[in-house]
Amino acid sequence: MKEKEIYQGVIFTLTQKQVMVNGMQVQRDIIHHPGGVGILLIHANKLLLVSQMRPAIDQKTIEIPAGKLEYGEDPYEAGMRELNEETGFTAKKLKPILTMVSTPGFCDEKIWIYEAIDPAPAKIKLDCDPDEDIETMWIDLATAQKWIQDGKIIDAKTILAIQHALLERR
Repeated sequence: MKEKEIYQGVIFTLTQKQVMVNGMQVQRDIIHHPGGVGILLIHANKLLLVSQMRPAIDQKTIEIPAGKLEYGEDPYEAGMRELNEETGFTAKKLKPILTMVSTPGFCDEKIWIYEAIDPAPAKIKLDCDPDEDIETMWIDLATAQKWIQDGKIIDAKTILAIQHALLERR
């Protein structure tokens, strides 16, 4: 089908695409995004989370460490980088948990979620992106579950990662 670029920004591209639905040609606005990665890190029965301001929703969120991929970047390598940048931790390896699509009604963004295996403080801490102001926190899984139920944690990738951790530890 025909697709026309409307806007190209730093983080995403917006296109309009003509598609067939029930025999009719209709227009859809689609956001193309390179994707992201999130890391579940549990150490000494505590979950490592980050808090940062999210201008799109005009509030601070509590999330697993995460970041945007560059187009063509390997999600595993991006996960290791983001874990270090945002938390100062590294891991022996990252175990895939799942790949999700965030909002498939209008966006092609995929997010790869991994679990950090054998995490440890990094010998060399990478700098955060200059436009990031991130705070880290350690909480137990029971508190994380309560924060989801209370609406304190609203980020989808974080909720999925925490639910995975709760199911795995039962």
